[in-house]
Amino acid sequence: MDALPLTSCYDDLMPAGDGVMPVRVYKGATRRPQAPVVLHLHGGAFTSGTLDDGELVSRLLAEAGAVVVDVDYPTGPDQVFPTALRAIDALLHGIYKSRSRLSGRSSPVLVAGEEAGGNLAAALALMARDQGHRKLAGQILIGPMLNPCLATASLRQAEAGSGECRWTHGWRAYLGECEEGDHPYAAPACTHRLAGLAPALVLSTDDDPMRDEAVAYARAMQRAGVDVQQTILPGPTGWPCSLMRWPSLQGLQPPWVKALRQRLFEFLHAIPPLTSSRGSRPQPT
Repeated sequence: MDALPLTSCYDDLMPAGDGVMPVRVYKGATRRPQAPVVLHLHGGAFTSGTLDDGELVSRLLAEAGAVVVDVDYPTGPDQVFPTALRAIDALLHGIYKSRSRLSGRSSPVLVAGEEAGGNLAAALALMARDQGHRKLAGQILIGPMLNPCLATASLRQAEAGSGECRWTHGWRAYLGECEEGDHPYAAPACTHRLAGLAPALVLSTDDDPMRDEAVAYARAMQRAGVDVQQTILPGPTGWPCSLMRWPSLQGLQPPWVKALRQRLFEFLHAIPPLTSSRGSRPQPT
């Protein structure tokens, strides 16, 4: 597919529970009525990241036909689980209420994220299933950071997972002294109750340190009967750091950028607008 040109990009504040959260909204020149609305969460190993770091994936989602709400969610060593997750879940409910001004009353709502943002997106999908509101139409997990054990072969191949690794520090900051380090909302790889989740697109690459945990989670969802599309893109890509570097990709873009946009397009265009009868019965947790 050819990229749809970006028609608007603006910063805003959106309601999140009793407060507001900073967001950046991206819209592409889609001709599709009721275009999907995607809540996007950037990477940064739970300790860093800004709206600027979410630009690349947000733009690719918009170019694939979505209205994207990129979120400046709480990060840092003082934002221990479940602080950020609760704030984002409140924002997600705000998006349900305001989607008519973003796209349309029947627009499906999805969550997407890369690396630590992929963790939060997967957790939001679990929460949506457990809350039984049946409004989440899909989840897009891009090299998601799902397992705090840091013991996979792909992490070892990337020479990561040691005590000085950024993801080790990130998990320690996110979990803190929390006794719920194996809680499925904190570490989705730890849950065995995956039935009833929204359809998923799970993407990784040959050289992604999170490749093995992404593949394992996709397979576990498939075994639970979840509709899953799973792809490993060829490297080298430099994921996840390259996912947060839009300016360096101006002009000649690496092949993986086009391939990622194509996968996003295919997944988003298979999601129909919501109807009053859409959705299945929520599954018990």
